[in-house]
Amino acid sequence: MLVCVATELEGALLKEKGIAVVVTGIGPVNAAHALTAALARQAPRRIAVCGVGGAYPGSGLDLLDVTCAETDTYADLGAESPDGFLDMEALGFPVVGSHFNRLPLSLFPAERRVPYVTTSTCTGTDATARAIVQRTGGAVESMEGAAIVHVALKHGVPVGELRAVSNRVGDRDRRGWKLEEAAAHAQQALLDWIENPC
Repeated sequence: MLVCVATELEGALLKEKGIAVVVTGIGPVNAAHALTAALARQAPRRIAVCGVGGAYPGSGLDLLDVTCAETDTYADLGAESPDGFLDMEALGFPVVGSHFNRLPLSLFPAERRVPYVTTSTCTGTDATARAIVQRTGGAVESMEGAAIVHVALKHGVPVGELRAVSNRVGDRDRRGWKLEEAAAHAQQALLDWIENPC
């Protein structure tokens, strides 16, 4: 098992337990590069993403809830038009294999599965959060997930993604965020799954 985390905070407990961890850095390009470089050095049988994420309006998720991705969608890969956002399927360009913006996962390290969304910019307004939910149906936002799933699919390695909710997505207000607690919850949940796979 190779675990990808965006920051040291999201992987410290895993490292203590002897899990192979790649700290990718923030954003999809860093994530894709770090995983590709790691795959050139080793041949993991499974890849997991572990970390924190924001819960979109209407997701039904509370702070510190742990979920895994049933799919991960590139939220902003496409084109704007006077009639609204056009995703890669509307444009006719698959992203990887026969898949467009929404990418499938094959490992499910938490009981609760929800659709994840990957953005290049952390959503900071209620209006943008609602627009992303409307076009993607997403429940949890991150900045790396889809890129890691993308690389894993290209290399034919099974991949899963697990996150704990650190904040609500909408008008930016860090006073209610629980980054450290969420990072700990996510890592413990992944460790539990590694010991007892679903």
